Amino acid sequence: MKNVQLRTTLLVAALAVAFPAGAQTLEVKIGHVGPLTGGIAHLGKDNENGARLAVEEANAAKIKIGGKEVRFSLVAEDDQADPKVGTTVAQKLVDQKVSGVVGHLNSGTSIPASPIYSGAGIPVISGSATNPKLTEQGFKTQFRVVGRDDQQGPAIASYLATSRKPKVVAVIDDATAYGEGIANEVEKTLKAAKITVLPREKGTDKTTDWKAILTKLRGRNPDAVFYGGMDATGGLLLKQARELGIKAVFTFGDGACTDKMKELAGTAADGMLCSQAGIPPQAADRKFTAAYKKRFKADPILYAPFTYDGANILIEAMRKADSTDPKRYLPTLQKLSYMGATGRIEFDGKGDRKDAEMTIFSMNKGSLDPIAIIKSGKTIAYADFIKGAGGAAKGKK
Repeated sequence: MKNVQLRTTLLVAALAVAFPAGAQTLEVKIGHVGPLTGGIAHLGKDNENGARLAVEEANAAKIKIGGKEVRFSLVAEDDQADPKVGTTVAQKLVDQKVSGVVGHLNSGTSIPASPIYSGAGIPVISGSATNPKLTEQGFKTQFRVVGRDDQQGPAIASYLATSRKPKVVAVIDDATAYGEGIANEVEKTLKAAKITVLPREKGTDKTTDWKAILTKLRGRNPDAVFYGGMDATGGLLLKQARELGIKAVFTFGDGACTDKMKELAGTAADGMLCSQAGIPPQAADRKFTAAYKKRFKADPILYAPFTYDGANILIEAMRKADSTDPKRYLPTLQKLSYMGATGRIEFDGKGDRKDAEMTIFSMNKGSLDPIAIIKSGKTIAYADFIKGAGGAAKGKK
């Protein structure tokens, strides 16, 4: 009997040496939410890819937190760009006890979901939601790594006003939180510049036939048209406008500032102007863009560099706080200064990115090219921005 006890004791001791206490893997869930079905599923998947790449790289780096090696998993949810679905999947992620969330893509889903995350104390970082209301609600768990519509709207409106000098502008929105919000900012800026703005026209985020609205506008002969909405509807709007003989300059916010516009509008897309709330994908860290293309066999479309940064910021805050508990790492996240694929990221007291850039693009012969960066109220030619210290890609291989 004593021999059996001795062998058992020796076995336990051997196991303790082979598998020391605390050496087990710590499983940590990070959520991502975006539309994976519907008209803008391509943008939702692009955002998800950015976050997924960050998680996979963190796992390869074998990060340790609290003395344990961490295994991160990305829990991806489809909110269909629908506010009701957005709140449902937000609660689902809370119930799954995720340690942080990257998303949502749209302001219209981010805003109603934000109180759910706040109530659970879970930090959430959006890489693409731009409506100012998102961070004006006072939730300490809400952050974003792109600029706001009250920065982006004036940027594209001012560029339109100074470069094209329109006398009359028509403004249309898709009746979503994003589309209406950015259209409001554009309208305010144009009116302040003493430019005549026609009465607002509205569609929806599912409108496919714009001809009634466009026929009305054709009779008013605007010099320019601004549309607040996504590419799935904006491309059709632009195509139908040219079919009706409208020659106005068409301008868009970031939701319609994608290569998808040339697919939907064809040659009608040439000459359009648009803005993005941040630097363009091609100006992101070269290490990121190379890794993204290798992993997903495609270039990032729009905001993948920002969701990549969002996921990495969550992970870095956990690492620095030496905890995956949201209550413990949130204070570290709020004060973090992080050099990401899109440049230096720091948050203000509301959770907004400090000194966020805006990029102006033009479509030329089917190519969506960045032409200017607006930062700290100054307009910089894109080529000069890349040559200078501003580009995240500068000096990185």
